Amino acid sequence: MPLFVDSATWIAVGFAIGAAVLVLVLAIVLVSLSRSRSGAAAGTDVEQLLSDSNARFEAMITDLGRALERAQAEGERSRQLSVISATIDLDAVLARALEAACALPGIDAGTIVVPQREQGPLIATLGMSSEEAARQPVAGPPDGRPARAVRINYRYDEEQLAEDGDLLRGGMAVPLRGEEAEVIGTIAVFWRGEREPADEELSELELLAAAAGPSIENARRFREARQLADLDALTGLHNRRYFHETLAREVARAHRYDRRLALVVFDIDDFKAINDRVGHLAGDAVLGELAERVQSVVRSADIACRVGGDEFAVILPESTLADAEQLFRRLQFAVAARPTASADRLRLSAGIGELKPEDDAVSFFERADDALYRAKEAGKGQAVTSDNTA
Repeated sequence: MPLFVDSATWIAVGFAIGAAVLVLVLAIVLVSLSRSRSGAAAGTDVEQLLSDSNARFEAMITDLGRALERAQAEGERSRQLSVISATIDLDAVLARALEAACALPGIDAGTIVVPQREQGPLIATLGMSSEEAARQPVAGPPDGRPARAVRINYRYDEEQLAEDGDLLRGGMAVPLRGEEAEVIGTIAVFWRGEREPADEELSELELLAAAAGPSIENARRFREARQLADLDALTGLHNRRYFHETLAREVARAHRYDRRLALVVFDIDDFKAINDRVGHLAGDAVLGELAERVQSVVRSADIACRVGGDEFAVILPESTLADAEQLFRRLQFAVAARPTASADRLRLSAGIGELKPEDDAVSFFERADDALYRAKEAGKGQAVTSDNTA
């Protein structure tokens, strides 16, 4: 991967500059000679030489301009390739790779697709929507072997072209390879006008893929490792550290943008008695089953965490006290609908709060946690809001 402009380009630039200077000096000498000589023939010869010299000078200036343009373009490409690996953040790596791809001449849109084992494919796009990108046929040959490249041509009816002149007309895709040369995904570029891409464009895209592939793989592994570090091993929910970090971030965000934020803190009533009756291993299984039911009722924007022991919490961004109360009712129904494998039907107590202007993350959590203990004192199996002094 070139990190600097190719030396041959700079040699060509230097040669063009030197030649232009030489022609200019020669023209000055010829002008001086013409003034010292006499006769029409000599004057005509000198004028012809000057005309030829001017033509060569103009041609060299044109070549010099083109060489400088090539040097600048190569320098920009080298800069784009180098910054791809300058971060370990996956979103940033994908964005920089797509910016470099869409900076290629004639390219209007780009997409990167990276399959994932337990989730849907990771799709990043620029110049097109994720839904549009998901429909592009860039998988490769039917036998499953990775091709060097896939070329795509789209044909439309005249009526379609008349209605929408911004339709994709073609594209090409190349595989992304990790550090061990295994295929980890695909990078594709598309154009909307009628054109035939040159072989050099494929080479540029392959060069970009070679630079981006290992960087994407490393960033993805870092994200996966970070996600595992943020998860509670027993329940699969986010752990205590992640809860407090996220709560602090959401509280700051809610205050900054004047948004609503709610919190539910809950635990299992008489969990110690369950542990004493069925044993700690079976008690762990109860926690695991409860976590599954929590995940079945929370919204995609909610953040469910195990705070410690049998205590759990759900952060509800953009939510009110009523939203939090509704979530707890759904959770109570999910828990009461059927018994767990190792215990009878569970009962939950909860403290519920909504962020106040004077709250920070610590005081917000403490208010909800205090409400949980008041729910226990009030008879268990219920929720108490942090504003409720009963």
